[in-house]
Order: sequence, then structure tokens, then C-alpha cells
Amino acid sequence: MITEREEKGIAAFYKEEGLREGFDLGKAEGFDLGKADGLAEGKAEGKAEVAKALLKDGMTAEKVMAYTGLSKNEIEALNQ
Repeated sequence: MITEREEKGIAAFYKEEGLREGFDLGKAEGFDLGKADGLAEGKAEGKAEVAKALLKDGMTAEKVMAYTGLSKNEIEALNQ
């Protein structure tokens, strides 16, 4: 039979382990979300840069939309 003190020690150990596992899991999930957000943002910025260059070279907004996948509103916002 274990004593109350041993039981509290065991409970504290598992609590610490649970906190550590939760922290590690949260850290990994946060990293994955941050990475995905960063990649999406970079992709959008890249499209905008290409669209600006195409517009500057005289390509029509319709063709820029077709090549970049940007919407008419997004293209118009680049011209401002």
C-alpha cells in the first residue's frame, strides 16, 4: 500500500508530465499554424508582385487575373 505522501508525489509527477506533453503539443501545433500562415502570406505577396509587373508592362487586368488567380478587386487595389 502506498502512503498519502507517495500518492501526492505520483500525482505531481503525472501532472508535470501532462503539462510538459501539453506544452510540447501546443508548441508543435503553433509552429505548424505559423508556418502555414507564413507560406500563404508569402504566396499572396508573390502573386501581387508578379501582377504589378505584368500591369506595368501593359498586360490587361483580365489577363493578369487569369495568370495570377487574383480577383478584379485585388488587381484594382494594386493600381492604387
